[in-house]
Amino acid sequence: MSHNLDRAALAEDQRRLRRMLDRTVGRVVREQAGAIPLVGQAEVSILDVACGACDEAETLSDFFRSLRGGEGAEGASPSTVLVGTDVRERELDEARARFGNAGGRSFEFFKGDASKLDSHRELRAAFDVLVFRHQNLYHGRALWMRIFEQSLHRLKDDGVLVLTSYFDREHELALQAFRSLGAEVVITERNAESRELATPGKSVDRHVAVLRKGGFGKI
Repeated sequence: MSHNLDRAALAEDQRRLRRMLDRTVGRVVREQAGAIPLVGQAEVSILDVACGACDEAETLSDFFRSLRGGEGAEGASPSTVLVGTDVRERELDEARARFGNAGGRSFEFFKGDASKLDSHRELRAAFDVLVFRHQNLYHGRALWMRIFEQSLHRLKDDGVLVLTSYFDREHELALQAFRSLGAEVVITERNAESRELATPGKSVDRHVAVLRKGGFGKI
């Protein structure tokens, strides 16, 4: 996301993102609590693919910490480890400068080709949460299919995948792509709070979907 954006608008985008996560991911976790071990888990690991400057880092971290039932639940504060990866070093440097490790939140950013995640041995083997915020399937379908496939290899069998898109058609195509790779769409919705951008039909987090590996029903 461009950082020529007014900071107040950026902050409001994050508040809208949090509300959207509450409505979608929160609902999935509540209704499939027996199958998704994010609630009650001491640590939640998040992989944010093609994260850029990762504006959403703190929003994601705080949201997934909250799913444990509130900070300090059972006398212990949950922790999160968010790993962001991108090929753009300049934006990763910005993310590193903005987000520091504190209060049970850990942030790591590394330059890497997401179409070759299997070769990145520095990554943990699997994550609880996989995030694609504003995926760019239009910008090279074959490349993004490899990125989607490689990323799914890093998602735990009982993990969740969060996908947002700028455009209606691109969102549909991304869902089709993930389905073809064996993922299942648990919930998808048009975000009524999405902020319109200058390009017609484009808006911030216009659509959101929650996906899982195959074998789980829709709600």
